[in-house]
Amino acid sequence: MALEKIACYLGDDDATRAAAYLCGVMTKYGIPFDRVDGGTRPNDDFMTKDYALYIISDYSAGLFAPEQIERIATQVRNGAGLLMLGGWESYFGRLGEYHTSVLADVLPVEMADRDDRRNDSSPVLLRPTVADHPILAGLPWSTAPGVGGFNEFRAKPTATVLLEGVRTRTTWTRPVAEFAAPLDSSEVKIELLAKYPFLVVDSVGSGRVAAFASDVAPHWIGGMVDWGTPRVFQELPTTLGDGLFVEIGCYYAQFFAQLVRWTGNF
Repeated sequence: MALEKIACYLGDDDATRAAAYLCGVMTKYGIPFDRVDGGTRPNDDFMTKDYALYIISDYSAGLFAPEQIERIATQVRNGAGLLMLGGWESYFGRLGEYHTSVLADVLPVEMADRDDRRNDSSPVLLRPTVADHPILAGLPWSTAPGVGGFNEFRAKPTATVLLEGVRTRTTWTRPVAEFAAPLDSSEVKIELLAKYPFLVVDSVGSGRVAAFASDVAPHWIGGMVDWGTPRVFQELPTTLGDGLFVEIGCYYAQFFAQLVRWTGNF
């Protein structure tokens, strides 16, 4: 099957809001894509295009007709990629739709059968669990980017966990400060509470599949959106709206570009 070298990106509201971030990354890195805004159903062309990659991010499974979600699973087995990103409408999320869908068979994770959303006021720190992989390459993981929320899932036995997320608790040992006193690192304590699979990959048939536990946009992605200097300023295509742009950290942009490229085999 000859796949079009184009991604279909579904969800994250629209390009004036959360979708702007990933639209900006793909525009910067020259990855062509079609858009299906959150809350809207795929149009008639969805069943005729052989996309190289389907990106589902905070997009309700109930918006797919049965034949449309079945087509995604079939296309993945025939060589397309599938990337699910976290959100209130991803995995189980608020409504619990994907864990009983046909995509449960192709995604590299086992989803919960109850609300899987996890929100943290202290950062969830990300750390690689493998020494080398194209998605992780060239990024300074020692700087431990942190996120604010995620969907909890388990990796399937055949899948590979590339990133773990470590929940933390940050507390002041001296909660009342003396203003203008020198900084003293002994006054803050960081506890590591638990760790979870955060980026999981696998292959299904001829296709690649990936599951990332957090979203691509604030608030869940937290400080990771500003990971790296210099900062990246990217205007969005005018087809998405006039005067739209994103300003993001360079390593954030590089990570998501590498995730999209690997999963879609671009």
